[in-house]
Amino acid sequence: SILLFPRARPSLPLPLRAAAPATSSTRAAAPAPRRWRQRAPLPSPVSAVAAEAPSAASPFGAEAEKEKEERQFDWLDQWYPLAPVCDLDPGAPHGKTVLGLRVVAWYDRAVDEWRVFDDACPHRLAPLSEGRIDDKGRLQCVYHGWCFDGRGSCQFIPQAPALGPPVYKNSKACVASYPSVVQNNILWFYPRADGEHQDILQRKRPPFIPEIDDPSFVAVYGVRDLPYGYDVLVENLMDPAHVPYAHKGLMGKLLVLFTVEFDIEGGGPIKMKTKEANVDGFLTEQQENRGYFRYVAPCTFYGSPLPREQEKKKKKPQFMMVFMCVPVAPGKSRVIWAFPRNVGLWLDKIIPRWYYHMGPNALLDSDMYLLHVEERNFAAAGVQNWHKAVYVPTSSDNMVIAFRNWFRKHCRSQVGWAVPTADQLPATPTKDKLMERYWSHVAQCRSCSAALKAMKALEVALQFASVAVVGFLAVAKGTLVTSVVQRAAVVSLAVLCFAASRWLASFIEKNFYFHDYVHAYK
Repeated sequence: SILLFPRARPSLPLPLRAAAPATSSTRAAAPAPRRWRQRAPLPSPVSAVAAEAPSAASPFGAEAEKEKEERQFDWLDQWYPLAPVCDLDPGAPHGKTVLGLRVVAWYDRAVDEWRVFDDACPHRLAPLSEGRIDDKGRLQCVYHGWCFDGRGSCQFIPQAPALGPPVYKNSKACVASYPSVVQNNILWFYPRADGEHQDILQRKRPPFIPEIDDPSFVAVYGVRDLPYGYDVLVENLMDPAHVPYAHKGLMGKLLVLFTVEFDIEGGGPIKMKTKEANVDGFLTEQQENRGYFRYVAPCTFYGSPLPREQEKKKKKPQFMMVFMCVPVAPGKSRVIWAFPRNVGLWLDKIIPRWYYHMGPNALLDSDMYLLHVEERNFAAAGVQNWHKAVYVPTSSDNMVIAFRNWFRKHCRSQVGWAVPTADQLPATPTKDKLMERYWSHVAQCRSCSAALKAMKALEVALQFASVAVVGFLAVAKGTLVTSVVQRAAVVSLAVLCFAASRWLASFIEKNFYFHDYVHAYK
């Protein structure tokens, strides 16, 4: 289970300052687009709630004077994960939102690389993510047919006369191309597109997890969009104490986490110690030799339930949890997960990836409404009053406190959005819309999409078979089907096919669309 152990932490926040204008890609020298290149002074988003300077007796520490001198986190000088490559179709563009910035990822066949552009055609700002890859391997806007190469340069404007001036060469016809790279089987991009960042890969790369690329390991990837903010996502992933309660009934008792049982859910004290804390992240170790977790700002949180000493012994069984927490917009976030392991490798040869996704999706659903409402309660308390609004007296909250301290010191309790963002959380929808799975996961997952398509076809086939069997019985009565036993067998087959189709319909609804989680009856 993804929640068996302490959870992932967010990246390091930065001070509010005007962001450098976004410019052209590391691979391309295409001129910067005209839109979204300057970031206005940021409002304080309510999705990121932090604590104000505490007193010396506070668990947050008395460091108010030093906070002014703390190096601030630059949100735009970071790499951000877009999606696992296994979930990206090379034959179509894919739209994503990161830091409030709408981008489109597409596969450039000319160089066999993934590209990341602004998701806006420079002609009339139509979304390029709704476009197509043309027969020459270019990204085509389907509004008016403008075509762009991998550098973001316009290559063709159908409406321009063939013998007229080459208007497609004008810098205003170019779209911003961001630096991008595939690492650990995940597509990353850097949210600045100006020429000075063309060599960003030589200066800075995304966090690297060697176990994912180790041929003796296998890793299952997943992704889910969530209806609560980045800071709430990270805080929740770093809180192991909630697992027996918020996810009751979804897993067994967590004997690995708790040595003393205090209630029927199996909760108990968790001793953790945080160290190596700085603007780039921190390391947390569970005491009593129970594993470690590291947060690399701004997105990567990884670790293992196994002690660090044991993990270094390559012959021993190893299991890791890797979470990537992506800020999407105020009140919205995305989590990408991977679980590298060097045991049970044969399971991946017989179990499809969509089957692995059912468990994590159920876990995410079970506390989704809690976190959605919790974020609004944080907002009502005030951005700078988190430590006054909550009561965190036990060591099991150490990682949460460490994250909130980091978020306050290095980010001023705010995400550094790449574009001007409204300081307002979206309205709370009904639970069936809040916890829906299709658009938040299935539509982004090639394995789950294929499984859903196959199951729907099977459901229709079963329904057709039940009707066909009944029709056969009516036609063959007295000829082919003469005995009572034969008629009973045919009727039983029809009933079985119909019942199977109804069970499959319920399975599809619960695992691919919506399944409520009622805590009171767990």
